[in-house]
Amino acid sequence: MRDLDATNISSAFLAACGPETSPRLRRVLESLTRHLHGFAREVALNHDEWRTAIGFLVEAARLTDDKRNEFILTSDVLGLSSLVDMVNSAPVGTPSSVLGPFHLRGAPMLAVGGDLLRDNEGSVVFVEGRVLDPDGRPLASAVLDVWQTAANGLYSNVDLAQEPYNLRARMTVGADGRYAFSTVRPAPYTVPDDGPVGELLRATGRHPWRPAHFHFIVEAPEHRTLVTELFPDDDPYIDHDAVFGVRRGLVVKFERHVAPAPLPRGFALAEAEADIPSFETVAFDFVLAPL
Repeated sequence: MRDLDATNISSAFLAACGPETSPRLRRVLESLTRHLHGFAREVALNHDEWRTAIGFLVEAARLTDDKRNEFILTSDVLGLSSLVDMVNSAPVGTPSSVLGPFHLRGAPMLAVGGDLLRDNEGSVVFVEGRVLDPDGRPLASAVLDVWQTAANGLYSNVDLAQEPYNLRARMTVGADGRYAFSTVRPAPYTVPDDGPVGELLRATGRHPWRPAHFHFIVEAPEHRTLVTELFPDDDPYIDHDAVFGVRRGLVVKFERHVAPAPLPRGFALAEAEADIPSFETVAFDFVLAPL
């Protein structure tokens, strides 16, 4: 390697990878090296800029633990997380979106039409729809996992004042593929901006806000698992999501109703004849792609 220069160092790196390198790893490294080295040559990356980038990674590592991952957040705000999601999305069915860091396994089961609102403050929302295959047939064995923020913009695993599984549930759909639950309208919130990601956002004139959304994981036998989000179309950040998670097919209308409008049928909260002077309804069908 005594004759290395700026034009052949990329090839030298790949030549140094031994026969143990799998074909897939070699392909990924070849493309990564071509783009990464090409980037450094194109912008004439200087030492101060390189040290700044390394410092960003060091600080990201310092902040990362089992509750916060600054590397994933970096991927999110650079659009890489959403790009990986798009590249791997099914060509048919409901668009997928980012999982986010706030999912909890083991949420309690909730019957179709059950209530998540409980003592949460905020606008009451009735959410319902069906889980279908691409031909419009109901997937009766589908299971949904749903989670969201409270009205203060915080998830239950961040806000210790909330119950551990507040505004979280799993649900097995009915024979007609229907799911339904009552809840509170989720609120927009900011991604953590007190670390290097926040510095990057401020340096580029960007805000840290995500629009309000419901998270869903939808599963059914012999179909691809769907990880996605639903966004209200009137959210002020719908066109400026800090992590690029919004898809046109995931933007939904929150229809507002005021008494004496009748409460929707098929919900435990409505059947309990609760005193609800105003509420919103959301209707959305999930379509799962076959394996």
